[in-house]
Amino acid sequence: MIDKRPLAVDIDGTFLKTDMLFEGFWLALGKQPLNTLKTVFRLWGDRARLKREITELADVNVELLPVNPDIQAYMDQAREDGREVIFASASDESLVQRLADHHGVEGQHIGSNGDVNLKGSAKAVALNARFGEGKYAYAGDQRLDLAVWKCAGEAIVVGHHPGVAKQLEDDGVEVVQLKKSWSRRSLAKGLRPHQWVKNILLLLPLIAAHSLDPMALMRVVLAIAAFSAAASSIYVVNDLLDLEADRMHPKKRFRPLAAGSARIPDAMLTSFALGIFALGVGYIISWPLFGVIALYMTLSLSYSLKFKKMRWVDIATLAGLYTLRVIAGGLAAQVVASGWMVAFIFPTFLALGCVKRLTELTLAKSDGKVPGRGYRKSDREDLLNVAGLGVFFSLVIFLLYTFSATAVSLYDDLWLLRLAILPLALWQIRMVILGWQGKQDYDPIVFAMRDKTGILIIAITVLIMFYASGSIG
Repeated sequence: MIDKRPLAVDIDGTFLKTDMLFEGFWLALGKQPLNTLKTVFRLWGDRARLKREITELADVNVELLPVNPDIQAYMDQAREDGREVIFASASDESLVQRLADHHGVEGQHIGSNGDVNLKGSAKAVALNARFGEGKYAYAGDQRLDLAVWKCAGEAIVVGHHPGVAKQLEDDGVEVVQLKKSWSRRSLAKGLRPHQWVKNILLLLPLIAAHSLDPMALMRVVLAIAAFSAAASSIYVVNDLLDLEADRMHPKKRFRPLAAGSARIPDAMLTSFALGIFALGVGYIISWPLFGVIALYMTLSLSYSLKFKKMRWVDIATLAGLYTLRVIAGGLAAQVVASGWMVAFIFPTFLALGCVKRLTELTLAKSDGKVPGRGYRKSDREDLLNVAGLGVFFSLVIFLLYTFSATAVSLYDDLWLLRLAILPLALWQIRMVILGWQGKQDYDPIVFAMRDKTGILIIAITVLIMFYASGSIG
């Protein structure tokens, strides 16, 4: 006999692989940061009102929200069996209705209304009044749903809750268990550990000073760990702010938070812990390094909130973040990061920032603005010109450096050092051309670390510089 009991389905973490309140908060934070924070602090104790106002601030695009396919299949089967299927969610009722309309889930759905936060026992009361205690099935994913499950005739438990399932079965409630839609392994991928290779830049001042001090090297390694943690902390924030833009991107839509394979609350907690770790390590090494890490995180956060959407400002900010890495390396090693090196790094990474945007625009499928960015295809030539200027100035600075007193003190053969400009120029020009042609990864630094031809060119450059210093030969 087919079960005809109505099916009530929770949305956040159950039907959706995300939470609409958190989605709304981060979307609103990206649009109106001060107003959003004021709203959260003002209404923290009134969740129903908070959800209503966040909904009004954010205007979440429900069409992009990731769905749990197992729950969707369960709902489809229930409708085929002639059962009434509704959403019963603690999210604001306006969002609930919009989501239901988009997915074709007909019925009289229930949600928080600005006065009542429909969660836990409040949801149980509403469903009992609607269907009668024990005369409906309910699908949820949290221990807070226990109050509803105990009143339901059937409990669909999403995720690993063996204790809850056993308790319900002991109470005579039918239990169906479905797998969760997220994992901590996915969250680890969201930290982008492959990006940590960028922090090798912290070694440059030590290498440039031709220093072999093991204690200095240890401090730099710790600083690299701190910068890696700081970068991952901000990467998480960036992904939270970019949820909707990432879901419209051909590659970034697979990122854990955009795809719903990692939970937003877990990501927020992880980001906070990594930030504290980074600042703590910086403080242990030295106050100046602590200050640079704090500046790096502040500038990175500003980039995520505002600067990445501003033409040219975004590229200059990226170049500044790479330059801060070199300065931090000098502070950690307790050697002076040469002004020549800082002057060389900034235009080099300004060019690579342009390459990043060139790649995005070349691979973009429309002529409109790239989601979450301030550029469109018509900006490609301007980006190419700025990239060319970055390459030109970095090479000029490198050449001028070879005539400096610093170079005289560190290198035996200055003419051989000047020869290194040829493979260096070849590498930079090649990167720009590949970006223009759309033949790179969306991140030029990650691409450079995998590009065998480019690695060979850089190796030749480094080898020439070692010969010029007298370290080899």
